[in-house]
Amino acid sequence: MNFNILIVEDEKNILDVIKAYLIKENYNIYEAMDGKKALEIFNKEEIHLIILDLMIPVISGEEVCKRIRKTSDVPLIMLTAKSSEDNKIEGLDIGADDYVTKPFSTRELVSRVKALLRRSYKKDNKILNNKLSFDNGRLVVELDKMNVKKDGIILDLTANEFKILAVFINNPGLVLSREQLIEAAFGYDYEGFDRTIDTHIKNIRQKLEDNPKTPVYILTVYGVGYQFMPLLL
Repeated sequence: MNFNILIVEDEKNILDVIKAYLIKENYNIYEAMDGKKALEIFNKEEIHLIILDLMIPVISGEEVCKRIRKTSDVPLIMLTAKSSEDNKIEGLDIGADDYVTKPFSTRELVSRVKALLRRSYKKDNKILNNKLSFDNGRLVVELDKMNVKKDGIILDLTANEFKILAVFINNPGLVLSREQLIEAAFGYDYEGFDRTIDTHIKNIRQKLEDNPKTPVYILTVYGVGYQFMPLLL
């Protein structure tokens, strides 16, 4: 897969060096020198990873990160001259996956990019094609942008509902227990009860199914768990 990487950096010499190194690794590069342009590119193109400088004009890097995190879990590396522990914690808290301080080694940055892409797009747990169509095009899911459309209308799923739906989409046809859904969607440290999954799935069905009482997408396998029947094109 040829990954698309967006570099957001207002220092042209730094941008060009990062770009040159990543092109050598066969990545497709998009570039922006301010926050407004970065958001325009992200909303238009399929971006798999973002390298984001915090000190950029028009719209700050912090604000760009916050806006992206409202709709997407795309891998994001923050790049900044702010090196204090508080700055790093703040960056991670608003949604960064990694944090690199200036001055930095470009080779190390490339290694971090590779590692983050490996973790984020493992073939065994995440579908790499981010825009998927089901049920003869009635249901469209964009995994990277966290968008779900039914008959052309965007469905208002919560972040947790989308995480659960994404697990189903990444495991079509498999019967998944509540425990498996919790682990895949929320991780081992999830503090909710396994029956919370039932409530989430009930809410997903209300939004997704034509008739939630007779679902065709997410089926109940009694005594075991749930199964996503994708009705793929």
